Amino acid sequence: RSPSRIAFQEYLQQLKEFQQRLKILEKEIENQAKEGAHAPMIQTLMTLRGVAVITATSLVAEIGSFDRFLTPQHFMSYTGLVPSENSSGSTRKLGEITKTGNRHVRKLLIEAAWSYRYQPAVKGELKKRQKDHPTNVLGISWKAQNRLHTKYFRLLGRGKESGKAITAVARELAGFIWAIANESTYGSNKS
Repeated sequence: RSPSRIAFQEYLQQLKEFQQRLKILEKEIENQAKEGAHAPMIQTLMTLRGVAVITATSLVAEIGSFDRFLTPQHFMSYTGLVPSENSSGSTRKLGEITKTGNRHVRKLLIEAAWSYRYQPAVKGELKKRQKDHPTNVLGISWKAQNRLHTKYFRLLGRGKESGKAITAVARELAGFIWAIANESTYGSNKS
């Protein structure tokens, strides 16, 4: 056996071990999402399109309690998805997003926002995730699908690049996440 073949076999073995560890960790995340202390909030966030178990768990882990954000704008600002502003006198000019705040949450929201390119629908995995949730939460989820889908294509129609359109959708998605977290019976982590 050649040295390169031995090295390849070692790398392959490491890859297999990492894949096994990943499966174990993913299973533990799923268990925590169903039975852990923050399970109700995670399950509630999962009623949104584009927010499955990893995204919902990561959001809850990064944010903790949504109670600290008094308005959706405060939460949007925390994500860094709000535009910067250069104003002088009566002139108001909005620039690129600030990118201040939690970078990980911002990336999660941008990834989730890509799912709003598709026609609004409740089917498949999303339908399973929405089962047994209150109608007020499901109403917000449905409103998010319609509004964010429309916003994405309206921005594209105005000549915006898809990346900028998705960033705008992600900012608004943050508002819907805040609304669901505060509307649901699990919005407060004061227990």
